[in-house]
Amino acid sequence: MLTNFMEGLLCCLTSKSSNVVVPVETSELADGYEFVEVKPGRILRVRHIIPDRQVVEEPTGQGGSISCKRKITVYRNGQLFIENLGDRASAEQKNCQNGETDLNSTVEVELTDCGNSSPPASIPEARSKSVTAGTDGSAETGVGREVPAAGQTGQSQQLRKRRRKPKRTVVIDCERKISACKGTHADVALFFIHGVGGSLDIWGSQLDYFSKLGYEVITPDLAGHGASSAPKIVAAYTFYALAEDMRLIFKRYARKRNILIGHSYGVSFCTFLAHEYPEQVHKMVMINGGGPTALEPSLCSIFNLPTCVLHCLSPLLAWCFLKAGFARQGAKEKQLLKDNNAFNVSSFVLRAMMSGQYWPEGDEVYHAELTVPILLVHGMHDKFVPIEEDQRMAEILLMGFLKVLEEGSHMVMMECPEAVNTLLHEFILWEPATPQPPKKESKTRPETAKVQSDNTKATSDPSQARPATARQTSSNGNTAEKPDSKAKK
Repeated sequence: MLTNFMEGLLCCLTSKSSNVVVPVETSELADGYEFVEVKPGRILRVRHIIPDRQVVEEPTGQGGSISCKRKITVYRNGQLFIENLGDRASAEQKNCQNGETDLNSTVEVELTDCGNSSPPASIPEARSKSVTAGTDGSAETGVGREVPAAGQTGQSQQLRKRRRKPKRTVVIDCERKISACKGTHADVALFFIHGVGGSLDIWGSQLDYFSKLGYEVITPDLAGHGASSAPKIVAAYTFYALAEDMRLIFKRYARKRNILIGHSYGVSFCTFLAHEYPEQVHKMVMINGGGPTALEPSLCSIFNLPTCVLHCLSPLLAWCFLKAGFARQGAKEKQLLKDNNAFNVSSFVLRAMMSGQYWPEGDEVYHAELTVPILLVHGMHDKFVPIEEDQRMAEILLMGFLKVLEEGSHMVMMECPEAVNTLLHEFILWEPATPQPPKKESKTRPETAKVQSDNTKATSDPSQARPATARQTSSNGNTAEKPDSKAKK
């Protein structure tokens, strides 16, 4: 602490930064680590694992189709009105909160107040130890959208009358085929993107787990993090600069079906990629990503202090991160931070990352336009992201499934790796149930009924009981042809 304070004081007096803004030294030279130059002088470390596997071609004809028909209307009073149009093929999506089904459901969201928003209505079942929390904090399982109750019909009609001309209207009409992604399929790739202060090492448990299952995994270090290069200009750490890096990495390693997994700030880059490449992104996972709001740096933040001051306060910041990022603060959690190279960035990079979080396009409408299935994983004890924000995100998304881990916090993938791995794997293998075609009524049913009525009459009449038996026998052989001819006479 005293050393950091003296270095910070020297930096303030000399007006020079004491932080060495260079890639962090690493001794990891094993196979699977690559250094990709996304721009001249801008080099990112990427861990790319292609496991030895026996490639199995995906069987055709499997998977379910989802009809994505949505009308999103934004009004000038700050109200977002989402109307799901048409029939949705997934049985999970048709389940409303009252157990009934509805083809045309609506969601009304006040943009200014997220505390009064309704909870997500449905979610795929998971066999791991997890719960889904609603707005009232109670555990809830179930996907779809909330349908207004009968008593609220008059009120909703009054609200519609009060609405004025909409400010913006977006109509989505597409068909998506969603199938299970197995590790032996060569056209499947998993992308892991970390957040501020992290590195690719925080995904260690997930990378080992999925690579052993036969999945191809890709995870980069953001600029200034881990072993990637750290430019000395603030503009290198804006959202758009980092998103462009992730776009180039995605284009380099993308397969036919890609699954994006993001944590915290990394969720925004996954959302950006899913919006830019909807045909290539098959599914997405948001881990403690927050609500569907546009990014904007806070004016009253400790990260607006000069770099030298932040350097002096770095031990305090590390302690606060440990306190808020983990449900338990012990020697094990401290060792996890050290081993996974988390929150080990320079004060300059940290300040530039926080001040560069400006993304006005990423608002509620931007997230509502996503048609990819999305799993939201939230740690119950997360002090950075309230659970209400993830509930709001699940409500806005077309196919958002929220799972809450009771024993996790912000770094839930490091605290509960087994539970997170199980959730991710079940979601990767999940596919919507294909609706069975309606049964067509047989045209021979009336004739069959007529034959049965004839047989009944024949049985009731003693004089014709024997001929009926003779006819049945004749159908099995020729021995009954003679008695049958006598009966006809």
